[in-house]
Amino acid sequence: MCRCEHKKSHANCIESVPIFGSLSREEMLEIANITSAKTFEKGDMVYMAGDKSNNLYVLHTGRVKISRLGISGKEQVIRVIGPGEFIGELSLFGSLPLTDNAEVLETSTMCVIEGPKLKELMAKYTSIAFKVMDELSKRLEKAENLIEAISLNSVEQRLAQALLTLADGKNEVTLNMTKGDFASQMGMSQETLSRKLAVFQAEGMIELKGHKKIIILNKAGLEEICADV
Repeated sequence: MCRCEHKKSHANCIESVPIFGSLSREEMLEIANITSAKTFEKGDMVYMAGDKSNNLYVLHTGRVKISRLGISGKEQVIRVIGPGEFIGELSLFGSLPLTDNAEVLETSTMCVIEGPKLKELMAKYTSIAFKVMDELSKRLEKAENLIEAISLNSVEQRLAQALLTLADGKNEVTLNMTKGDFASQMGMSQETLSRKLAVFQAEGMIELKGHKKIIILNKAGLEEICADV
């Protein structure tokens, strides 16, 4: 169960969100005035698919897993968010049922922004509205890319691409989720993930360090796998 914090200024939380980064101090304080703080413990559900809410949840500390359940009941991890990111759906047409599940992975503090009042501020500061729309468009694009990757790419291609994306130009990946969630995000079982990681390691592509760290030894080899048709 979440715990509500005492009312205070949440400007620091607001400042951590990129879509609010260009606001003046006065504008940020206006948003802070419609914001409350909540702390969630590991395993808490911020919301579930089917719930009705029109609020935005800004993650200040911790991690939250966003997922959906398929018709068969199998979980599909969409993403794991960290500090500075937001979740929830801000509908222009009232409170609509949410489509995702948001599960807390570790003790997390969030700033909850009242949706109806935020929409009033979006009308006042159109830059906020455009940035929210831009962020939602990016999320939609990522979701579409994920669906395409699962549908068209082999298991090896999905894994190679995921490792390169997470590495972000570096030679090391530190997973911010369990291997089970990582596998789900790529549309495969944890057993399949473990086998493919072992194969990649045997082929000299990567080196596994414990449960969370993966060293990339052959970036060109992973890129070649991604390019295979």
